[in-house]
Amino acid sequence: MNDRDRSASDDQADEEPRADEEYARTYAAGYEEGIRSALREILQHTARGHTAQELRILAESRLARLSEEVELKRKSVLGPPRRPAWNALLRAPQPGRPAGASLAGALSSGVRLAPGRSVLVREERPARALDVVREHASAFPRVVIVSVRPGEVAGVPAERRLEIPIGSSGGAGTISPGEIGGRLKEPLEAGGGALVYVDGLEFLASEYSFDTTLKFVSWLVGRVEETGSALVVSFDRRSLDLREMSRLERAFPSLA
Repeated sequence: MNDRDRSASDDQADEEPRADEEYARTYAAGYEEGIRSALREILQHTARGHTAQELRILAESRLARLSEEVELKRKSVLGPPRRPAWNALLRAPQPGRPAGASLAGALSSGVRLAPGRSVLVREERPARALDVVREHASAFPRVVIVSVRPGEVAGVPAERRLEIPIGSSGGAGTISPGEIGGRLKEPLEAGGGALVYVDGLEFLASEYSFDTTLKFVSWLVGRVEETGSALVVSFDRRSLDLREMSRLERAFPSLA
């Protein structure tokens, strides 16, 4: 090999990244994306009105599950799951019913609710939101009913049903948004999450102020997303002025 060929060969070798350089670039790219994702999440929670204490709790909860999320991410990169598996999971027919019955029920309300999602159903009295709950109850191991009159939500077996009365119409004392959040912590974080139904936000807003209620809603929407649960809220828009109703609607990813 002459000097010219040797020089060209050396130049080509310098242009090719070494194995450790390629590893460093890949690591740096992943590190950058991780920081970006964390900062975006903080900004989202801050925009929803979370306090410093709530942000700390959310961060600690996320850190506790970080290893699981990383492992899921690794598996998704190696072999992304096929979409039909999710469809089968979310639309499994109820025992003793034909397979088409579940799909027909979901179409009757026009709302498809997946794990991690929340929907605000705007209606004068709880009706359509109850249909959504009944249609999707079989996709979750437990259903939590946060209501002034929880007994009106029918169609959910007692062994999978947790009731949190929030009004005083039934003789029980009032319960604050903070207390509701404390009672929701266990069912939301349990395996498989929970389907949460709420129809008493008007009562909470009148008892504890709209801003306090909105912070509770923003927290609950975030926790539902993080735990793979789902949230259905029935709300009468006549109980708020246009500005407050707009703020409430912005807290939800889906409206019906």
